[in-house]
Amino acid sequence: PLATSFEGRHGSVRYWVKAELHRPWLLPVKLKKEFTVFEHIDINTPSLLSPQAGTKEKTLCCWLCTSGPISLSAKIERKGYTPGESIQIFAEIENCSSRMVVPKATIYQTQAFYAKGKMKEVRQLVANLRGESLSSGKTETWNGKQLKIPPVSPSILDCSIIRVEYSLMVCVDIPGAVDLFLNLPLVIGTIPLHPFGSRTSSVSSQGSMNMNWLGLTLPERLEAPPSYAEVVTEENSQSDLAPVAAVDDFQRALQGPLFAYIQEFRFLPPPLYSEINPNPDQPTDEIPSCPSR
Repeated sequence: PLATSFEGRHGSVRYWVKAELHRPWLLPVKLKKEFTVFEHIDINTPSLLSPQAGTKEKTLCCWLCTSGPISLSAKIERKGYTPGESIQIFAEIENCSSRMVVPKATIYQTQAFYAKGKMKEVRQLVANLRGESLSSGKTETWNGKQLKIPPVSPSILDCSIIRVEYSLMVCVDIPGAVDLFLNLPLVIGTIPLHPFGSRTSSVSSQGSMNMNWLGLTLPERLEAPPSYAEVVTEENSQSDLAPVAAVDDFQRALQGPLFAYIQEFRFLPPPLYSEINPNPDQPTDEIPSCPSR
């Protein structure tokens, strides 16, 4: 694959196309046009969706005096991001020392150039934020503190001469001592996160449970419905023709015009075609009867 176009301090990746027109007895006409190449990095891949976390602790010593430890734990939701996104940082900083400390978070870009067996490295600050100062015995918690990624070039990971990598450094600035820091690797991609990317596994597992009904099979042969005579006996038919008088309290509570109508005709067979007079002005005996239902 072609490496992404890039302009660095000690080297660059550029692409252009040249065209020449050769004409007899005339000077050739030459044209050169540059173009940009992006090696797409999809951050929806499982390796870039995995959370990044770490924990560190530091104890300060001054000659024979030893203070309490300074602890730092930090976590981000995933490894892959695109420019314009905000990284949500979850961190806890505990200061048990006697000094005033300041928590910080910084995004760094590291450029590495390889040529003739040698390597040069350049580190640049991309974005940063600063927390509140912590006195002795205090604790600060970041519940999704946001650090926005500015417009930067994507990571270059598969080029033999240039590598561009990113990292998130969460550190505790300790005056008069070496800072305590955590490095969490980042990959800046070109294809942004899908809206449901983070819930793919849960949705798929839920879908597999909901689709269990597909395994049910229908009977090979459907049985014919029973006849009217098999369902309704002559006793039921006669009893339903009688007035609805012997009803219990529940039926009496529900008794009304619509309910009485349903009770009266529930077991009655449909009328014969010859019994229905579509034209009231015409006598019933003049309507031809249907030979079969």
